[in-house]
Amino acid sequence: MEPDPDIEQLFAPIAPTAAFAVVLSEAQEVLANVHEPIDAELWGSDMIGALSRSAGSEAEIMPALVESLVPAAEEAATKESLALLRIFAALGSPELARAATDAAERIKALGLPDPRWATGLGAPDIGDCWHYGDISGQQESVTTTFAYGDKAHALSVLVDHNRGGMIRDAWVGDAAGLLDKTWLTAENDPMVLFEKLDPVGARDRLRYAVTAGECPRNPDQADGVRAHRAFIHARLKLLTARTA
Repeated sequence: MEPDPDIEQLFAPIAPTAAFAVVLSEAQEVLANVHEPIDAELWGSDMIGALSRSAGSEAEIMPALVESLVPAAEEAATKESLALLRIFAALGSPELARAATDAAERIKALGLPDPRWATGLGAPDIGDCWHYGDISGQQESVTTTFAYGDKAHALSVLVDHNRGGMIRDAWVGDAAGLLDKTWLTAENDPMVLFEKLDPVGARDRLRYAVTAGECPRNPDQADGVRAHRAFIHARLKLLTARTA
């Protein structure tokens, strides 16, 4: 379920405006073997994160995708470019989501079918949410779970309160049994505080961390935050819409 660690090396040296050939080539290789929506989202988030290294920031990558990759994907009009547009629609800013959706619908009108995993992409059900951290309040992990049908995944964000509540690390994994495992671990450690959250509480904590920014301490954490950034923002958008 985790993103491909080599995707950083593949996309990072390329400016987003010149990246479509490489992106589509990678999509042809990867998306043909993707069968679950969460795997499509994680690949897309990783790809967007890698491209953002050349763009400079997340704020700059989204307009670049609207201006360059979306038109190129529509011009290609292949099943891989249609899949790519569906991923952009699920993970992108409002402007990117609109542009990608419109382009995807025009390709679909030509007779190309959507991939099976595209149905409901970016709109899973919200499941259990919780957080745990050290009793001194220096850091906490906020976990939200989501499910496509009976297959649930968990997004965990490590928040550093010594740095104003910024995101230090992030990861996504299988949610099956994770709540019980986390609760038991916390129950047996007097230095750890554990609390279940409702979706509103999870939304507020995640929003605070996203607004505070990012503070990874090592290369692995930096890679994890960058690879999951678009995914985190998309899930926060979903939580916000469902708890309005």
